[in-house]
Amino acid sequence: MTMLAGLADPTLDSQRIFRSLLEAMAHPGRIVDVAVGLQAPSLFHPAAAAACLTLLDFDTPLWLDDAAARPDVVEWLRFHCGVPIVARPETARFAVIADPERMPSPDAFDAGTAEHPERSATLIVQVQSLLGGTGRRLTGPGIAGEARLEVAGVPEAFWKWVSANHACFPRGVDFVLSAGRVIVALPRTTAVED
Repeated sequence: MTMLAGLADPTLDSQRIFRSLLEAMAHPGRIVDVAVGLQAPSLFHPAAAAACLTLLDFDTPLWLDDAAARPDVVEWLRFHCGVPIVARPETARFAVIADPERMPSPDAFDAGTAEHPERSATLIVQVQSLLGGTGRRLTGPGIAGEARLEVAGVPEAFWKWVSANHACFPRGVDFVLSAGRVIVALPRTTAVED
């Protein structure tokens, strides 16, 4: 197997990607372009692959759903990140979900504790599309008034999970949704309405 190169310029590209991720987390519901070229296994959306190369390392246990746990993906992540792959979602700090229609409930992941909410998991979920200005109403820190977001390719229960996750604040997981080259963050601080 030939290993794909990953980021063309690991230092500068990871800095740009990290700034994009920060912008998305600081402004939930905002669609952010992750403008970086990279070589990744075909399963990965470019934005999800970029997030992995920026956020994961040898100290961040990763859980992959069945769709993402392909040998080429596992080897690529281990080679570029040194990330340990874990078998149980509750032991992961990050998760990559390539098939959101079959994703487990966020309850399966570590939501942190009241004393250490920062120890919760971040779920990187690949979706079909993201569209701003329409769809669900989002409110909370980082959102001026409200934001609207439509997400295609998530299970029927997804928005109920996001609402229940918000109700657990300060505990809860954080979501990063990717569609091609763009991402949207839905941290636990974000409230959702129809």
